[in-house]
Amino acid sequence: MRDKFIALDQDKCQFVYQLARATGARNIAEVGTSFGVSTIYLALAVGSNIGASGGQGTVIATEKEAGKAERAQRYWGEAGEELVARHVDLRVGDLLETLKDDVPTLDLVLIDIWAPVALPALKLLEPKMRSGAVVLVDNSISSADRYAELLAHLRLPANGYTNLTLPYSKGLEMSIKV
Repeated sequence: MRDKFIALDQDKCQFVYQLARATGARNIAEVGTSFGVSTIYLALAVGSNIGASGGQGTVIATEKEAGKAERAQRYWGEAGEELVARHVDLRVGDLLETLKDDVPTLDLVLIDIWAPVALPALKLLEPKMRSGAVVLVDNSISSADRYAELLAHLRLPANGYTNLTLPYSKGLEMSIKV
């Protein structure tokens, strides 16, 4: 997986951008950055939301592989320091460690990571998520068996989410923290 180019499909990236803009998301956690393609869309949305109403915001981007993180930073630089890179807080290493501290109240969480760490990552972030925060899980149809625990957690009403599986290629689960 070290060199595999993993990214959201373009239509999903556009949807995530529009959703982040519509909800006014200022603080986003991207659980699984890979080469940083979807991060560009998230950072553009955060920058636009901040520009529209002032204040601060960030995209916390997590990546375990240092090589992928370096490449992501290059892509963000190419996309523009002011438009993208300055809105990204890249955390390289084990996300269960890098997300323990200094996480602001989150408006949106995008999960596109190795399935065994998806639920532990969500549980780590849940205390930082505001009411109304959006959780997106990529590949929720094609990888439903691998994401079974995560999807069960999100779909159990007692855990405080409403859910919808969006019909994008391979699926995109959208959950709202109530």
